[in-house]
Amino acid sequence: MAEQGMEGSQPVDLTQHPSGIVPTLQNIVSTVNLDCKLDLKAIALQARNAEYNPKRFAAVIMRIREPKTTALIFASGKMYARIVQKLGFPAKFKDFKIQNIVGSCDVKFPIRLEGLAYSHSAFSSYEPELFPGLIYRMKQPKIVLIFVSGKIVITGAKKREETYTAFENIYPVLTEFRKIQQ
Repeated sequence: MAEQGMEGSQPVDLTQHPSGIVPTLQNIVSTVNLDCKLDLKAIALQARNAEYNPKRFAAVIMRIREPKTTALIFASGKMYARIVQKLGFPAKFKDFKIQNIVGSCDVKFPIRLEGLAYSHSAFSSYEPELFPGLIYRMKQPKIVLIFVSGKIVITGAKKREETYTAFENIYPVLTEFRKIQQ
């Protein structure tokens, strides 16, 4: 039996998440090709929760509540297969690809961003006058945002596991630069 920690009220598998913290996935951006031309005006008029203003943006914006999703539907046929099929278009589901995953978590201790930026200058960008977070550039996923509060945002992953691995890789660095409260 794997060791277990507690994250919220859920048990955490410490063999996969040694820090005891599991980042929450906040956003997943993906693309799909429906392999047919679409009449955006007809889609906007027939579909619920759809808005189309071609002068502002060249796609129909469609929102569904469960799961909470926003889709951009382009005339070229890039997008949301089932709803578009129900509207009478011969949509397929080709070339589905996750483009980006954003995850976040809280390490629950403050972090000395100046010290981290100095010690890890090859990977860090910290300009507090421009942005309050330290940008830590990793190979995969590309970016971890670190805030003095201990809040962490991980972006650039293509798979959920990459988000988790990135956090476990950065966690020892965060603990090294833990701000000691006076």
